[in-house]
Amino acid sequence: MSDENQTPVAPAAASAAPAAAPATPPLEVEPPSRWRVTFNEIIGGSVMISVLAVVLAMVAGGILIAVTDPDVQKAAGYFFARPGDTFVEIWKSVSGAYVALFQGSVFNPTRPDFVAQIKPITETLTFATPLIAAGLGVGLAFRVGMFNIGGRGQMLIAAACAGWVGFTLHLPWGIHMIVAVLAGLIGGGIWGGIAGLLKARTGAHEVIVTIMLNYVAFYLVSFLLRTPILQAPGSNNPKSPPIDSTAVFPDLLGPQFNLHFGFIFVIAATVFVWWLLNRSSLGFKFRAVGINPNAARVAGIDVKNMYVYAMLISGALVGLAGVAQVLGTVQTGFSSGIDAGIGFDAITVALLGRSKPWGIFIAGILFGALKAGGFAMQASQGIPIDIVLVVQSLIVLFIAAPPLVRTVFRLPDPANPKKPKTRTATPASTTTGEAVTAK
Repeated sequence: MSDENQTPVAPAAASAAPAAAPATPPLEVEPPSRWRVTFNEIIGGSVMISVLAVVLAMVAGGILIAVTDPDVQKAAGYFFARPGDTFVEIWKSVSGAYVALFQGSVFNPTRPDFVAQIKPITETLTFATPLIAAGLGVGLAFRVGMFNIGGRGQMLIAAACAGWVGFTLHLPWGIHMIVAVLAGLIGGGIWGGIAGLLKARTGAHEVIVTIMLNYVAFYLVSFLLRTPILQAPGSNNPKSPPIDSTAVFPDLLGPQFNLHFGFIFVIAATVFVWWLLNRSSLGFKFRAVGINPNAARVAGIDVKNMYVYAMLISGALVGLAGVAQVLGTVQTGFSSGIDAGIGFDAITVALLGRSKPWGIFIAGILFGALKAGGFAMQASQGIPIDIVLVVQSLIVLFIAAPPLVRTVFRLPDPANPKKPKTRTATPASTTTGEAVTAK
């Protein structure tokens, strides 16, 4: 081939290519400060969500109180003529209701003496005693991954056992009370253990089993209250004989208050559950099974036995609520309505307390205050007691929807923190004099 067919190459072609740009330097990430991380965890954590859920429920309750108040409705009829009257009546109805709630549950300065002024807080603690005990039982089951919805049945069986010991056996003071308490704990534990055993051995779902056991316990106790086993002699009513004074919980602050020794048992139960879950090997196994039963099984934990043990202890704790109802607030005998809906209220208490012992303790006191103050609110302001039930239901609703609470109050989510800010890095200029910005 001749040289004429070859394409000549310009000698400046190579030099015309631009110089390669230098490597982009790494981005500098500005990590959030330790205080910022801690602050986000506090304001977006479960404790703050629980508190704000209560606040939202109280606000919604206030709206219902205002809407149902006759004076507010009357003032709203001429709202566009005199709007100020409507707002004044709204303030009177809502503030009056919540002031009555406070005075009926915490402190009432309008009463004549100090003993009468502080009586509301003792009523709150009295109402809270069975709620805390039952909430501890439900919360313990939650930590093991089980839903103990059989509080009513466990309370009824425990109340029947403790009540039978209370009016049948005649023992010395102190011993009689301890024996009655133990009988109630054993009865509630066995009734809860049935659900745990069925789940462990047959795979039966504890929700279905405990619901059915509620009906079994209710009709069983109702039947026994019409037989000589539990029915008062010579009575045609399904009611037990009165409990012997040697088995009744003594008063903590004197006869002028209803607060009894059952509150001490509840404090001891709270300490026990805290120690069990956080300081014992059995509690570690409970928490491991609750987080991931398959991983716990691989680690060598007998998951089936953990279900049985958990429901035994859970049933005993719920049974303590039934014991408190029989030996504490009732001295003239009991009927099949002794549970008073506490078994279901305990689920709300456990949810509000995030299944943590001391959280449940505080939540139980809050719901005890709602119960005690609700009656005062109804008596002094004419507010329906159903408003308190609505507030309790709304608390559960908001607790079950943390994203809703975070959205309303614009709180950060600790589980999904925002990406940290990055500083823009600008490398040295190229031979062409243009700056390259790293994005």
